[in-house]
Amino acid sequence: MSKDSLPPKQIGPYVIGRELGAGGMGTVYYATDDESGEETAVKILPASLAREDGFVERFNREIASLQKLNNQYVVKLIGSGVENDIYYYAMEYVAGETLTSRLLREKRIPWEEVIDFSLQICSALKSAHDAGIIHRDLKPSNLMLTEDGNIKLTDFGVAQIFAADKLTMTGGIIGTAEYMSPEQAEGRRATKKSDLYSLGAVMYVMLTGRPPFTGKSTLDIIQKHRFGQFDKPRMIVQSIPRWLEEIVCQLLNKNPDERYPDAYVLSLRLQEVVKKVELSSQDETVAVSQPGHALDLTDSDGIVGGPGAGTLMQKFLKAEIESAQQGTPIANAFNNIWVLLLLLAMVIGGGFWWFDSQRLSPEEKFDAGVKLLEQTAGSDWLKARDDYFQPLVQADPEKWKPLVADYLNQIEQYELKAGLTKTNRLKRNPVPQKEEERLIQLAQQYRNLGDFARAEGILSALCTILAEDPTREKYYQLANELLVEWQSEDSIREDRTELLTSSLKQADQLFRAGRVQDARNIYRSILDLYASDPSAIQFVKQAEEALEEEANSQP
Repeated sequence: MSKDSLPPKQIGPYVIGRELGAGGMGTVYYATDDESGEETAVKILPASLAREDGFVERFNREIASLQKLNNQYVVKLIGSGVENDIYYYAMEYVAGETLTSRLLREKRIPWEEVIDFSLQICSALKSAHDAGIIHRDLKPSNLMLTEDGNIKLTDFGVAQIFAADKLTMTGGIIGTAEYMSPEQAEGRRATKKSDLYSLGAVMYVMLTGRPPFTGKSTLDIIQKHRFGQFDKPRMIVQSIPRWLEEIVCQLLNKNPDERYPDAYVLSLRLQEVVKKVELSSQDETVAVSQPGHALDLTDSDGIVGGPGAGTLMQKFLKAEIESAQQGTPIANAFNNIWVLLLLLAMVIGGGFWWFDSQRLSPEEKFDAGVKLLEQTAGSDWLKARDDYFQPLVQADPEKWKPLVADYLNQIEQYELKAGLTKTNRLKRNPVPQKEEERLIQLAQQYRNLGDFARAEGILSALCTILAEDPTREKYYQLANELLVEWQSEDSIREDRTELLTSSLKQADQLFRAGRVQDARNIYRSILDLYASDPSAIQFVKQAEEALEEEANSQP
């Protein structure tokens, strides 16, 4: 373990104890105030991270966010400072567990408790949004559950303060894939409605035991947030009130304008759910107590509703058979087996007619096209465009054109990407028609050669110059998508990491064995090959330090 990875025994007035958790912005430890004995949680940004660009600024921004907040459902800041190049801050210690831990143990949470938790989160978000702060990474692991059943919102490490400079490059993405809003997935600036989308995803996982979207990779999940359709919560857990389901679905709307305007309005809607369920239960009790109700037409929430044709006929037959058994005037007819067979044939024929009449309706064509787009990109995407989306636009452009525009754009991006990133395409068309195509192909060539830093640098620069040009939107989207995809494919760099780790270890062994020149050659070769590659900076640094140590050891 390196010296930087070891926590100090004490920092400021806080005596450091056990580790509580770790993340990209540092490690959190249990601590006690040396003077008062107060329990605290201390977050430490190690010196190794403090030397990297942006980390100190982001850490200080997290402190600034907490300083502006005073809400019972947000973890409170106690103090902060820097000591021996180690930045830290202390916050209230929450004795309990994360929402993630509870979900792992219980899988799902009762809907009544979900509403209670969500109201508390709404209060925390309203406090943050009123202070001009967007959390941007709301997820179960950032929600602490106290021993008395309250929520504490934590980890403002990627929070964004209104009017503050961005900490990420144009087209960059910050957040956790399973709970990320579509606009964040596209690299656009997050708003308070982005936090509401994330809250919708958190509510979804609490109610159903799984996030709205899952996938084999981060990119797969991100694409589903942008274009996919999730299963409605009541398809997974039927006992969820439909009013609560409607709230979750509205929060997960891909268009921010279609979500609730703010956390306060959302809290009002959540409070209404409990009242509606109570009223529906009372109505159900009254309906059951009234005589003459031979047919139960209430749905699973106890609300009177119209059953399907098959269900209605089934209940009608049951009622009539019971009437026949009681000797009513209709009894003789329904005691006849041929009458019953005729009615059965009518039910079956009516069912076939009903389903056939509904097949390939415009709405179902739309759903079928969306379902095809949830599959791996390929010929099915072209089928979705040719067989479903384009016929809908031709039939009713005013209604369907705005609804399928994003999907058609996604398919166009797929075709463009397929044309520009295939190796054989480069051989057939060595001179691209547009400069954007040339740069994307150039980045692809560098990536094929293993020069990931240069490939990603080209795409990053291209994203920057195209970001404000709406006439080149499709090339910006493609460059941004490729950049996110390449950056998320960490497995590609595994061989490089293994090679560099092994080489440094071998050089160290040679040095200890007295073969100084051979060790020096390995260190210098690492510098020659990877000095300009940001993804290998830690290995380059180790090689530089080893050479410096070797030079200082010479008499």
